Amino acid sequence: MFKEIRRRKAARRVKVGNGRPLKDFRWWQPLSRALFYLTLTNDAGRQEVFAVDVPYWQQFFSANDDKGTAHLYLDGKHYAESKLPAAFPVAGGTIEVASTVFGLRRCHFVTDEGTVHQLIPDESSAEGRRARLDREHPGLSRWIRFISLIMLIVPMVLAIPQILDAVTQVPEIAQRFGTFNSPITLPVWINIGLGLCAAAGSVERATRLRWNALLDGNL
Repeated sequence: MFKEIRRRKAARRVKVGNGRPLKDFRWWQPLSRALFYLTLTNDAGRQEVFAVDVPYWQQFFSANDDKGTAHLYLDGKHYAESKLPAAFPVAGGTIEVASTVFGLRRCHFVTDEGTVHQLIPDESSAEGRRARLDREHPGLSRWIRFISLIMLIVPMVLAIPQILDAVTQVPEIAQRFGTFNSPITLPVWINIGLGLCAAAGSVERATRLRWNALLDGNL
């Protein structure tokens, strides 16, 4: 029920497109743009190609904590747009798009029956290159997935005690809950390095549209 409410709320944010043509994906855009495709058959039996274009940079320059905008193209023409998270009603279901600060965590087609299909990334995009690596070198891909997971878990395990230590030193919190002395105290430069490792791990997971509230946060 809550998913349906969120979907309807997102659908109300959809605006009609202006018909401009879809721009090709350029070689310098893997870290600044996502582009996914979906082919559907309409009621007349004709195939339609939808494209979801998400400029990552918009969320960093948008006001009011906006998470950016997703643009939907139909057969190469701008069909609709919506603030993220987005839910575009199309024939037979809904295209759902959601982002994080590290990329996308969702770009899926949900049919009216509830079946979920991930859209196909452009071959030149970061997501497309990662998918190709997974197809052509599955063993290497598994190792990368494992390493990215470790790059998230280790910094989190090391950071939590230090954060609790710092928070409980605040007088108001210390008076009410007491203090916590972290058994781990690392130099600032190591904590910065761990933060960068965690960010890199999150970026890798985002290229596979993998997201977990505990590991990747709610950003």
